[in-house]
Amino acid sequence: MIKNVLIVDDDREMLVALKDGFSKYKETFSVLISEDGTGAVNILKDKSVSLVVTDLKMPQMDGFALLTHVMENYPDIPVIIITGYSTPDMERLAHEGGAVGYIAKPFMLENLAKNIMTTLRKESEGGTLHSVSSGIFLQLMEMEQKTCTIRLEDKASGKKGVLFFQDGELLDARVNNLQGKPAAYKIFSWEEVNISIQNVCPEMENKIESDLQPLILEAARLRDEKGKEKKEVVEEIKTKEVETSDTVGDIKKIIKNQVGSKCHLEDIYIDPSMNDWGVQISNVGEFFGMGKLKVCYLEKGEANDTILLPGKNTTVISVGPKCPKDKIIQALST
Repeated sequence: MIKNVLIVDDDREMLVALKDGFSKYKETFSVLISEDGTGAVNILKDKSVSLVVTDLKMPQMDGFALLTHVMENYPDIPVIIITGYSTPDMERLAHEGGAVGYIAKPFMLENLAKNIMTTLRKESEGGTLHSVSSGIFLQLMEMEQKTCTIRLEDKASGKKGVLFFQDGELLDARVNNLQGKPAAYKIFSWEEVNISIQNVCPEMENKIESDLQPLILEAARLRDEKGKEKKEVVEEIKTKEVETSDTVGDIKKIIKNQVGSKCHLEDIYIDPSMNDWGVQISNVGEFFGMGKLKVCYLEKGEANDTILLPGKNTTVISVGPKCPKDKIIQALST
């Protein structure tokens, strides 16, 4: 499972250099970059991040504020501090704030890479599993009363999520900006996943407050419901396509029988965008006692003219200059 490392620094040139330099580690981790803490917060909402590497002095939201945000909202994500203004007090404050590493600038790229790799290895110290059923595996975690942080990757979509277990009890779940039960339902709907296990769980409140079995059953119900809705939409589209095909076919048959096959028709098609226009014209006709609009002829000053058949789905007939328009209109009016 390739992990995302978020690097935050207001020095764009350094960010680009680090991203390029770390490309040699692309089989282990990929690099996300942000030039300030605010941008980093948005990335954390949208992406699954395994490690944050941040400078301290930045505009808008500095490294200490970002460290606090990560510790409060993503306690499982470790933070490494990099700074060009290193002092013993600053290093002490960084470690007290929850940082797992502290590197003074300037530094060698290989040294930072070594720190990143060491930190990432701890994320899967409890082992990794590939192509497993999440529901069965997670119920084993509950039965064995495991304390761990589990990261999952859905093989179908590539989406990633995190689950937090304390003594076999699921405390929280996270997928992008979802947390708690909504995130758990999302994760449990994944049928085949890759899993990495970290044998620790950060202190946190219980946002789930439920056994696993009801959550897994509800996730299955939601997945089936979504699949059913998708199937109904597909069937509805197919039905409309058949109805459209039938309508066009019927009109062609009427014109052929009553006007003949050589009537210089250019095209016949359904155009729902004309529905409102047809209704308005029909309403005007009925208001003045002229009856319901059956057929409408439009002379647009173009090479081809248009005959409209208003209705639930307006039919457009494009006719050439040699077409016997009067005969077609008469045939379609009866």
